[in-house]
Amino acid sequence: MILQLTIAVPILAAALLATAGRWLPRLVVDVAAVLAVAAVAALAALTLTRAPHHAQVSWLGGWGPATGVGIPLVADPFAAGLALITALLTLAALLFSWRFFTEVQAIFHTLMLLFLAAMVAYVYTGDLFDAFVFFELMSVVAFALTGYRSEEPSTVHGALNFGIIQSIGAYLTLAGIALVYARTGQLGLATAGRQLIGTGNGHGGHGDALVTAAFVLICTGYLVKASAVPFHFWLADAHAVAPTPVCVLFSGIMVPLGVYGIARTYWATFAGLVPLRAIAVLGAAAALLGAVMCVLQHHIKRLLAYSTVSHVGLLLVGVAAHGPDALAGTAYYLAGHAGVKGALFLAAGALLNRHQTVDEHELRGRGRGMPVTGATFLLGALGLAGMPPSGLFAGHAVTEHAAEELGWWWFTPLAIAASALTAGAVLRVWLGVFRGTPAEEDPARGARPDAGGGHEDPETRPTLRNLPWTMVTPGLVLLAAALLAGLIPGGPVGAAAAMFTDRDGYAALVLDGRVPHPNSVPADPWTASGVAGFLATLLLAALIAVHAVRRRSSDRTGGGILARAAAATSARLHALHSGHIGDYAAWLTAGVAVLALLTTRF
Repeated sequence: MILQLTIAVPILAAALLATAGRWLPRLVVDVAAVLAVAAVAALAALTLTRAPHHAQVSWLGGWGPATGVGIPLVADPFAAGLALITALLTLAALLFSWRFFTEVQAIFHTLMLLFLAAMVAYVYTGDLFDAFVFFELMSVVAFALTGYRSEEPSTVHGALNFGIIQSIGAYLTLAGIALVYARTGQLGLATAGRQLIGTGNGHGGHGDALVTAAFVLICTGYLVKASAVPFHFWLADAHAVAPTPVCVLFSGIMVPLGVYGIARTYWATFAGLVPLRAIAVLGAAAALLGAVMCVLQHHIKRLLAYSTVSHVGLLLVGVAAHGPDALAGTAYYLAGHAGVKGALFLAAGALLNRHQTVDEHELRGRGRGMPVTGATFLLGALGLAGMPPSGLFAGHAVTEHAAEELGWWWFTPLAIAASALTAGAVLRVWLGVFRGTPAEEDPARGARPDAGGGHEDPETRPTLRNLPWTMVTPGLVLLAAALLAGLIPGGPVGAAAAMFTDRDGYAALVLDGRVPHPNSVPADPWTASGVAGFLATLLLAALIAVHAVRRRSSDRTGGGILARAAAATSARLHALHSGHIGDYAAWLTAGVAVLALLTTRF
């Protein structure tokens, strides 16, 4: 019953606010929404404490596994932990919205509650088709939230890009689910997995062409949600126009849920039938391209969005490393990323509220009177660099150990490069906005590809001279949690990862009600190589930030050959991210072909 309540509470609260919210005082609407989300967080926390020892499985409608048609909700420790993170991020976003929005209507709270319900249900469902249903509900609500300020043409454009690309990915996922159903006659993750193994489809550890095609199509929709290259183009457009509290959920948890969908589908249904190395290739490409695009941005929300692309690429590599140790590292990393990125977006929202812009150049030196926001950017940059004992530090170190055992020597330099570039970009913002001196018009501004793209109409009126506690505390709490996430004991995380990667154990939990108790402890993150990796990342990030600030202050000419080559490369990359939906759909089609080719070749 507890799992049904976790989903039903926000839906019932959303229905109440949608019906009566227009007649209720704003304070009542805010309090009702926050209490509903707090109840979800409490239920998720209770589920998480019970998951390692008790079977947390509920069959909807009273249809049990014996009927062959039941729909289960399954809460293993990973699923319960993700549900808790989702609720906490939603709580932080709603608290921030209390004073951030002055003219918001109850429909915003309704959409946020439905968004929370869809994400939690997606995490808990043990059924392929219902995962698709909640995936679509999540996308529809996210589309509405992205276009919340529909009076702005740029908002409509970004929302349409988001909606169309997400819909194409969802239809491909539905086609893959249909192939699984055609082969097995089952839609449950556990039952379909048993059928695929038991009907002789695997030969030498690999499935046939239909199984491979089903996996590729299902993963395509999840890769679109995870913004893996070349499915990532919608992300920055959506983040640039979505309200700041919504961006907290987009980057903090919605995008990582795409990674979760791939991992859950593979380990519960396709484990041993298809290889995962193709996912590693796409993840590595996302880590590098996202990091480079992050450095090239001066619109702070776009900068943070491309940082998400890069770090989610590292999450995909961790999933593709194919083992409980790597998955334990991915869990640490996801928890750290959620807190850091949520805090950074809230800090960006504070800048937007105060100065009506998130353009780094327009904000130069204007953040000196916002010490808490400046500290958030500084600590956020250190967190992205993997500062101990953050979750990102533990995730890097544990995943690196697992990758070395596979012979993936390239993971360490990839992680250092991606983390250094993204941390350097955020550190550059801190140096320019909070430590720099206000400057008059930058003569080089008109030549930049993203010139003029940061000024926006304020999301709230009037602007606040002093930030209230509701706009400061949520970001600080998220940041503190992210920077301490690496202290979570390795034993429970390792056991949860081992349970997640045990297909037979998952099937026994869902179908037989038996909780597996694997013994697995991930590698200790406190190693010399882990600390050395952080120091190298921090040094590179500092050099990138300082070089960018100095070059901006001194470069008033075209520069040398290298500078002109860098400018030309930057222009090409910006042109690649054109904002045209036709281009994005073409890249999505090419991505499906590449994923299929890599999956069959590996």
